[in-house]
Amino acid sequence: MKYLMKSFNRKSLSPAHAFLSSTEAAAIMGDQQSPEEKFKLITRNLQEVLGEERLKEILKERELKVYWGTATTGKPHVAYFVPMSKIADFLKAGCEVTILFADLHAYLDNMKAPWELLELRVQYYEQVIKAMLESIGVPLDKLKFVKGTDYQLSREYTLDVYRLSSMVTEHDAKKAGAEVVKQVEHPLLSGLLYPGLQALDEEYLKVDAQSGGVDQRKIFTLAEKYLPSLGYTKRIHMMNPMVPGLTGGKMSSSEEESKIDLLDKNQEVKKKLKKAFCEPGNVENNGVLSFVKHVLFPLHSEFIIKRDPKWGGDKVYTDYEEVERDFAAEQIHPGDLKASVELALNKLLDPIRKKFETPELKKLTASAYPEPSKNKGGAKGNPKQTADEEEVIPSRLDIRVGMVISVEKHPDADSLYLEKIDVGEEQPRTVVSGLVAYLSQEQLQDRLVVLLCNLKPQKMRGIESQAMLLCASIEEEPRKVEPLDPPEGSAPGDRVYVEGYESGKPDDELKPKKKVFEKLQVDLKISDEFVAQWKEQNLMTKLGQITCKTLKGGNIC
Repeated sequence: MKYLMKSFNRKSLSPAHAFLSSTEAAAIMGDQQSPEEKFKLITRNLQEVLGEERLKEILKERELKVYWGTATTGKPHVAYFVPMSKIADFLKAGCEVTILFADLHAYLDNMKAPWELLELRVQYYEQVIKAMLESIGVPLDKLKFVKGTDYQLSREYTLDVYRLSSMVTEHDAKKAGAEVVKQVEHPLLSGLLYPGLQALDEEYLKVDAQSGGVDQRKIFTLAEKYLPSLGYTKRIHMMNPMVPGLTGGKMSSSEEESKIDLLDKNQEVKKKLKKAFCEPGNVENNGVLSFVKHVLFPLHSEFIIKRDPKWGGDKVYTDYEEVERDFAAEQIHPGDLKASVELALNKLLDPIRKKFETPELKKLTASAYPEPSKNKGGAKGNPKQTADEEEVIPSRLDIRVGMVISVEKHPDADSLYLEKIDVGEEQPRTVVSGLVAYLSQEQLQDRLVVLLCNLKPQKMRGIESQAMLLCASIEEEPRKVEPLDPPEGSAPGDRVYVEGYESGKPDDELKPKKKVFEKLQVDLKISDEFVAQWKEQNLMTKLGQITCKTLKGGNIC
C-alpha cells in the first residue's frame, strides 16, 4: 500500500492552525530540547504512563520511537483529536512516530469490519486521519504510516502468534480485550487473539512505546506480562483519557447520537450539540465540557465563551479548571457553552470537510461505509419480497415499558415466576421468567421493567408466555441477572427504541425461523456507564436511557 507524504509548509496552514505559537512551530521544525522538556511534552495531558523511568532513560540517550494504532472499523469522530494532539506533542518532542492502520485487528474484533470492506476502510482512515493532522498543523512527512497486514501475515509474525497463544490463558486474553474488543455472550476465538496481536505489534514495529486510550490498559499490561516470555523487551505504555459522548456515555463510532462525525455539516454539529446532555451546574458525564477539556484546550491552550453583552459578554479562559468551576457555579449557561464549542469545533472540521468534497473522496466514503441495505434489486426480479427478507435492524423489535402487577411462582416449575405485566394494552400480558434464583417476588412486584412484546407466544411448562422480560446478565460464576430499568417517570406501554432507529415499524410477530431477535441480541450489551446498548447505540424511551443498576459490561437477554 502506498502512502502519500506531504511536506510541511507554514504558509499553507489554515486558520485552524492559529493555536500554534511561534515557540511550538519552532519545536515542530526540530529545535533542540532538554530530555526533561521532552518528557514533559510527551506526557502532558495523559491519564497514565507505564514505564516512566524507562522513558526518561531513553530520552537521555536518543529520540523515542512510539506508535499509535487504530483498528479500521467505524468512522473516526471528533474524539480522535485527543490522540492526534498527542501525536503532535510526540513530534514536537522529536519522537519517531508510526501510525498503524490495524486492518487485521478490525476483522478480528467480532467482524465489525467485513473483510471485503477492509481495504476501503484503510484508505478512508488514511485520508481522514491525514486530514485531521493537517487541520492541527502536524507535518505528515515526519510520520510513518503502516498497514497491519503488510507485516502481520508474514511467516515470522504468524509463528509468534502461535508461540504467544501457547502461553496466554483464555482468561487473560478475554480480560485484556474486555474494554476494546466487542464483548458477546459466545465470543469468537478471533476476539481472544486480538490483544496478543496488538502486543506483538510493539516488537514488529520496532518501537519503544505504544500510545492509546486508557481503555486499552489491560491490553498494555498483557503485553508487559507476555512479551518478555518471548524474549522481547517490555515497552512503555502511554494512555490518553477517553472523551465521554454527547449523551453522557463513551463517545463511540457506532453510537450516532454520542458522537460528532468528522464530516458532519455545520447544521448537524449544531443539532447534535443542542441535544447533548449538559445539565446546568452538572460537570459529571458532561460530554460537552469533556470535549473542551480533552480536545480544545490541548490544541488551543485557551477557550472563548461567546455570549451576549447583557450576560457579561465574551470571556477568554486559559485554564480548563476555571471553565469547570464557572459552569458548576452556573456562571456559564449550557446554551453559551454549546454555542462556543460549536464555533471552535467547526474551525477544526472545516479543512477536513473541504478535503472530502472531492469526487474521489466522496466515492471512497460511500464505498467504505455504504448506507444500510436499501434492498437493492429487491424489486428487480423479485417484486414479492417480504418483510422476512428485510435487513435485520433493531426497529423490528417491539420493545415496551411494562409494570409488574403481580408475580407468583409457576405452579409446575420451581425456577420460574409467573407474572402479570401491564404493557399499555387493554389487558395485562402473562409473562413467564426464569428469575427465581436471582430476584425475590418483592423485588419484582410493582416495578417498571422492559419487555420484548412481538416474540411468538411460547408455552413454558404448560403456561403461555406472551412477552420476554429483558434483563442484564453476567455469565461468570456466580451468574448475576437483573431486569433493565426504564427512565424515571416512564409509563406502561412507552416505546423503547435504539437511537438512530426511532422511525422503523416493528414486525407484527417475529418469525422464529428467521431468528431476528437472536441476531440482534448478539450486540445487546450494558455499557461501562450501565446504559443498555445495541452496537454501542443507546436503548431509549422519550424520557431517556434504559439502564441497569450494577451489571456493567453485561449481556442483555
